[in-house]
Parts: sequence; C-alpha cells; structure tokens
Amino acid sequence: MRVMFLQHDPGSRPALVGEHLAARGAELTIVRMSQDLTDGTWHGQFPDPDGFDLVVSLGAIWSLYDRAQVGSWIDRELDLLRRADEHDIPVLGICFGAQALAAAHGGQVVPSEQAELGWSSVASDDPDRIPPGPWMQWHSDRVVLPPGSEELARNEVCSQAFVLRRNLGVQFHPEVDAATVRAWIELGGPPAEAILEAAGTGAAEVLADSARHEDRARADVGRLVDRFLVDVGLE
Repeated sequence: MRVMFLQHDPGSRPALVGEHLAARGAELTIVRMSQDLTDGTWHGQFPDPDGFDLVVSLGAIWSLYDRAQVGSWIDRELDLLRRADEHDIPVLGICFGAQALAAAHGGQVVPSEQAELGWSSVASDDPDRIPPGPWMQWHSDRVVLPPGSEELARNEVCSQAFVLRRNLGVQFHPEVDAATVRAWIELGGPPAEAILEAAGTGAAEVLADSARHEDRARADVGRLVDRFLVDVGLE
C-alpha cells in the first residue's frame, strides 16, 4: 500500500497514523510543504495521486481561508483531493485536512464560535468506526459539511467526523502522541502557550493529559485506521 501524507507545516507530523500504517507494511511518502510556522508559502509540486493507494491530509497552523498564508498551494491541494476522489483513491483528512476535504467537495470552512484545545470525547454514531476518544482537539474553525456527506461524530462545538464516498474527514487529531503535542508547544513558543491559557488550559496540563492518553489513543488509532481501510477496500 502506497500512502501520500500532506504535511502542511513542520508540526503536522504523521505520528501515530503513520506508525500504524507503516507497521502494516505501507510505503509512506511525505510531501513536506511550508517549513516555517510564520510563512505558509510553498510552490513545490504535488505528486500525482494516481501513484498512491491512499492520501492523508494532515493538520496545519493556518486557516483554510487565510489566503495570505496558504494561497500559494491550497487551490492545488483541493484539486488533488478532487482528482483522488474522481479516481477512487481514498482520502483521510485530519483537522485542516478534513476542512480541505470538505471544501474540495462543496462544503465550507468557517470560524468556530468556540476554539477547542485539549483532549475531549466525541459523540460517535458508530464507535467501531469512530471511537469516542478522548481525542486531541486543536482548532478554531469548523466545517459546513459537503453535499452528500454523512456525519459520523460530533460534539457541542462542531461536526467531528464525516464520510463522503471513499473519503473520511475527522476534525480531531488521531495522529498525535505526547511527543507531537510537545513539539507543537515548543514550535509555537509563547503564542501557543497564550492560546492554551485563553482556552482555559495550559501547556503542562495538555502535556500531562497527552502522556496519560497515549496508550489508549494508539489503540483507538489502530481501530479507526483499520476500519477505514476495510471500508475503502484496502484491507
């Protein structure tokens, strides 16, 4: 199985999702885009999705509608996601990636009334497909679901998971482990700590929760990814 990961910034790593796919024998290709958290410019070339069995679009520090940061590549990524869909290549979208998946197929991305940061559970219609977590949340936008999609999970803030044909979008971060969260905080520096405090939490609390949830989250990631692979015929 050949898997393309779209890594939008240096903090958006494949982590647990990549580890699980690699353990299943997948060959991972990581498209590393913007290398600076303050500058989203990237003019590199996306590989042709036809050369892959699965595309995973990861998170990003920016908003999908922040054209000053993502304008050099977001339209090309949306085209890639639509091409993958046209050619029956499944896509797993995570946080920003889920928002891109929605936007590519006629949905919208809008500011959320409430930012979510830290670990929280979701209300899942099918826990075997989308385990209820807790999952890591780190976002201030939400999706308006694309036409024809089916919502699979939600919480009081926004839609948390949806499926559209062979595409799955999750607003939460199934990929993160404690090391990833620590990297986010270290890369973000004082602004990241201020964002956490404004959301009613803090770096120490989030890191402690991440360590406490890591083993359970790793098992839940395996369930989510394995079921998705079955659903799209890659298992």
